[in-house]
Order: sequence, then C-alpha cells, then structure tokens
Amino acid sequence: MHVVVGQLRIDWDPAGNAARTTTFLRNETGPGALVVLPEAMLSGYDDDLSGLAALDEGELAAGVRAVAAAAREQRVHVICGTLWPDNGGWFNTALYFGPDGERWMYRKVNLATHERGRLCAGDTLPLLRLPGGGAVTLGVQLCRELRYPEQWHVLARSGASLLAYLTYAANPAIPAGVWRSHLVSRAAETQRFVVAANVASPAQHCPSMIISPRGEVLAESNLGAEAAQPQVIRAELDLGEVSDRVLSQQRADVVDISYPGTARETSSVVPSTVL
Repeated sequence: MHVVVGQLRIDWDPAGNAARTTTFLRNETGPGALVVLPEAMLSGYDDDLSGLAALDEGELAAGVRAVAAAAREQRVHVICGTLWPDNGGWFNTALYFGPDGERWMYRKVNLATHERGRLCAGDTLPLLRLPGGGAVTLGVQLCRELRYPEQWHVLARSGASLLAYLTYAANPAIPAGVWRSHLVSRAAETQRFVVAANVASPAQHCPSMIISPRGEVLAESNLGAEAAQPQVIRAELDLGEVSDRVLSQQRADVVDISYPGTARETSSVVPSTVL
C-alpha cells in the first residue's frame, strides 16, 4: 500500500483549508493511495479553540463536499481531521473519504483538557475496512489519545493492521522527542503500522511519521525551521509485516484490557444527517 502524509498549514478558515487540502490531493497523490492529513485540517484549531464560536457550519459542509469530490477524482483514500457539529455540540473527528464517495467518522474519545466542556467526546473505537482495499483495516486516534496506549491495543486486537494518527501537536511546553517516542512505541508494541500527520507550525513538537510494526521509522518530516513549512512524506507498506506475536504473549491472567464497546468495521456511507 502506498501511503502519503501531508503536513499542512491550518487556519480558522474552512474554505481556505479545503482549498489547501484539495490542491494537495491533486498535486501529491495518485490512485489507490492512503492519504493522512492532520487533526482539524478542515475546520481549524488551536489550544484555545479561539475560532470555534465563529465557525461557519455551511462553509465547513462545503469543505467536506470539496474534499470528498477530490478523493473521488483522484481515486484515493483520505483520512482528514475536522471539528464537526452534531446535535447542538461540536466533536473533534477524523473523517474518511473514499474513491467511490464512501464516508466514515471517528469521534475523539479522550479529549484534551482545553477541549473538555467545550467539545463533546465520542464513546466508541470503530474500525474502517478500506473499500476495495482488500484486507486493509484501520483505526484512528487523535492527538492526546497518543498517551492512552490501551486504546491503540484495543484497535489492534480488534483487527486493525494500520493505525492512523492525526494531531495538532504544536505546544512549546511539551519536551521535544516525547511524542515521537510514544509513536514509535505504539507501533512496536502493537506490531502495527502507524501513520502520523501533524500540522505545519513553528511550535511543532512532534514530526509527521510513518513507522513499521518493528518500530522502524520509514519516513519522517523535518523539525526546526522547516516544521513551519508544508511537507509531504511517503512510504510503501508491506502489510504482511503486521503480526500478533507480541500481543498474543500478554499475560492476560495478570493484566488484561477490557473494552465495554464493540470495535466494529464499516465501509458504508455515514448517514447524511451526521455527515
């Protein structure tokens, strides 16, 4: 599988973000690719959620339609973040856009401290089997959920062969290298591919990365001054490297992970009342 990660600039401007996204899809991707883009790519984001009150739902919906059309046009699979309204509240979500118009949504379960009380939390860890992608099943995690490895383990044990990670990791208070090491650990401990997309920002504290099930970094964006600039990284993934060897050896009689929900697979279109 060919994977493309876009590390792009994000503003509180749905129309501009959608234009940036569709341009990237048309210029940097090819048929059949899996494209992973940052958290809140379409809506905008910052740690103060400063633009949330002014977000225009109509512009956001138009941006979703534009990206869906570009995914169909380029025949690619796109995982893209956005804040999304539903039932009077806002969710931090990851959206999937397929080559034949398929859509899917993950709602962030473990909200960041500054999101609590302002955003609504999801309560399931769904899986997505890529339409037309053979046995490719993926799970998604968003930003702070990097700190909760049990969620990643549930997704891996439920059948995910690839874990997509979307983040807006641009906080100078976070020590350099911490989140990078977490990403390598999530890949090695689950023996899954991890594909991580971060925002282009001078305050970035975690690179965009593609990591193998062995914990080997296959591709990585540049930090320092270049982190503020748009970047693209790519890799060819051999899903035959995915293994349950490590997970199967866990002493469940000593420590076990329980999940009260059901990690479910779906490739169906999300109802229009939701997305």
